[in-house]
Amino acid sequence: MTKVTKEMALDYHEEGKPGKIEIVPTKPYASQHDLALAYSPGVAYPCLEIEKNPADAYRYTNKGNLVGVISNGTAVLGLGDIGSLAGKPVMEGKALLFKIFAGLDAFDIEINEKDPDKIVEIVKALEPTFGGINLEDIKAPECFKIETRLKQECDIPVMHDDQHGTAIISGAGLLNALKIQNKKIEDVRLVVNGAGAAAISCTRLYVALGVSPKNVVMCDSKGVIRADREGLNAQKREFATTRDLHTLQEALVGADVFLGLSVADVVTPEMVCSMAPNPIVFALANPNPEIAYDLAVGARPDVIVATGRSDYPNQINNVIGFPYIFRGALDCGATCINEDMKIAAVHAIADLAQEPVPSVVDEAYGMNNIKFGREYILPKALDPRLLLCVAPAVARAAAESGVARRPIYDWNAYQTRLRGLMGDDGKMMRRIAELARATPKRVVICEGNMDNMLRAAVRVAHDHICCPIVLGNEEMIEKRAQRLGLSLEGVEIVNPRHDREEKTRERYATILARKKAREGFSFDYALEKMYNRTYFGMMMVETGDADACLVSTYSAGEALASNVVSIIGLQDGFSHFATMHILNTRRGTFFIADTAVNPDADKSALVDIARLSDKTVRFFAIDPVCAMLSYSNFGSSDHEEARLVADAVKELHEKYPRVVVDGEMQLDYALNTELRDKTFPFNTIKGMDVNTLIFPNLTAANTTCKMLLSMGVGSIIGPIQMGLKKPVYFTNSNSSEREIVDLVTIAALDAIVLEKK
Repeated sequence: MTKVTKEMALDYHEEGKPGKIEIVPTKPYASQHDLALAYSPGVAYPCLEIEKNPADAYRYTNKGNLVGVISNGTAVLGLGDIGSLAGKPVMEGKALLFKIFAGLDAFDIEINEKDPDKIVEIVKALEPTFGGINLEDIKAPECFKIETRLKQECDIPVMHDDQHGTAIISGAGLLNALKIQNKKIEDVRLVVNGAGAAAISCTRLYVALGVSPKNVVMCDSKGVIRADREGLNAQKREFATTRDLHTLQEALVGADVFLGLSVADVVTPEMVCSMAPNPIVFALANPNPEIAYDLAVGARPDVIVATGRSDYPNQINNVIGFPYIFRGALDCGATCINEDMKIAAVHAIADLAQEPVPSVVDEAYGMNNIKFGREYILPKALDPRLLLCVAPAVARAAAESGVARRPIYDWNAYQTRLRGLMGDDGKMMRRIAELARATPKRVVICEGNMDNMLRAAVRVAHDHICCPIVLGNEEMIEKRAQRLGLSLEGVEIVNPRHDREEKTRERYATILARKKAREGFSFDYALEKMYNRTYFGMMMVETGDADACLVSTYSAGEALASNVVSIIGLQDGFSHFATMHILNTRRGTFFIADTAVNPDADKSALVDIARLSDKTVRFFAIDPVCAMLSYSNFGSSDHEEARLVADAVKELHEKYPRVVVDGEMQLDYALNTELRDKTFPFNTIKGMDVNTLIFPNLTAANTTCKMLLSMGVGSIIGPIQMGLKKPVYFTNSNSSEREIVDLVTIAALDAIVLEKK
């Protein structure tokens, strides 16, 4: 599990714009005409239409894509009653998850009120704003009353995720665990430890799935909840037993299933051993379960164990469910989230885990051949199929149960629409980080004496993405880390100027002088270069003392290009190397090259850049469709630069037909498939959406990247090097910590792939 420090978390929430979410306009607003449509006088027309027909709010406003994340902060995560304001970061985080996993917008609403009746009144009054309400972190038993009344009195979906999210995900896990253990749900004995909102809702859903109520024993902090105990609230009374059981230890004897939603370490290995053959243990207390995964598995080889932790198999993670449940509910205009919809979600999630796992999921978790079994009873949280699987199941159940105001009839079109919501939104970097984390590599960060570089090194060390090595003076780096409040645990410091590195410098100088003998490098000159962190770092990679290297530059990257080539060398079959930036936008992910290395690209360079781009985009598990850009369209200009691009395309078509590319073409024709195909129907990428843009020169590519980055048009990753024999990457000295972390992560993965080859 990634180690998170207080400093890291506070910096994350504070840097840039404070918080985690913002509002982004979805309509043009550049002209006075746009503003007249957006506000007065044009806005009056949709207002009047909605007045006549309230359902038109879903046509003319964002209501149908907007969720309210509402809390009073009385049961926040593992923090308890910390108040509505202190709980705001959690609610913002929930809003972020809605957006990145399901494309839903969400407003966090923190209510400074504990009276259930007043909360109901407040939330009900907010109903016109939202398409759905996600209640969050409200303590039991008040949460039951609040949710029940809101479901009765509101005409939009309302769900308390702490209750039903955990119930749905664990319910799916239960069905699959029972299948593996060859047990019938109606026969199993269930013991539940904990009697809060989640425990009650889980137990109710398990009963709806087929567990017999007479086979349920529930415990709280006082022991078994018995029918003869005085002072039970309605929820506990629902599952009170008449059996002669008093303690959790007694209840677990002969039990088939244990569900824990309580506190850490209340179950012992001996208690697990007392359970029935082939038991199922869901120990979901966070952050530490009722019994540690290793202890439970060690006690019973035949047990299936699930926890709430990501560092063990079978994580019960609510993000597997709630984004997609609300997506399906809002898309069909459901008036509620009923039992049929929840059970449909359970079965959709359970069935998905039994399907063959695509390679993208294997890669994301650094595993080979993930398949249904004891250590895989639920889909992984990063499985992109969840959106396409759960949302339609929920929408279909809403229609079949009669609560969908806008039933979906064309399911193929709906699947297509959902795929359109699966923009990158950081998914690519999350997947790359997981891959890198599986086999940590030694990555040199040459400028360890810079704040941004040192912060990034600490970040990748704490996230276990790689084993970072920073170059510089130990004492200065340690003082800098102390000033920045950084822990250097996991970060190796190497000082190229230190006396103890004398033999290393001499070894590197000997190799370098031999490599560059025809470039005027004597041994003494090469030895002098070894005091330079950039040369030292590259030689660490060349000699195998490190796996990858990140070099920072203060100006144009091509100044280092010739030195890198002479030290590291080019990949076989190429005469050039290049760099690429990845641009993530609302329209999707685009790859831009060459952005840093080749200032005067000739035809040979453009051909190599296109081939390298094709290879690199495939590295990210995306099928590349390349456009060679120009100010000209398919021969409309006879200028030398336009002809150069056209000649490069011709050579690519003739010699490298595997590369999907055409041009020369202007940018608008590259990005508008319909316009390109209508105007130039002969193009060889007809019907394909371009995702890879090859610029005719370095100035155009670099300026475009810098302009988009400065304007905040999406997020940019890069520059990614393409074509060197070993992973040596470049970045500007003033790059942000996030940019450096991304590059180090990609460099680490590059080293893993190179090693496998």
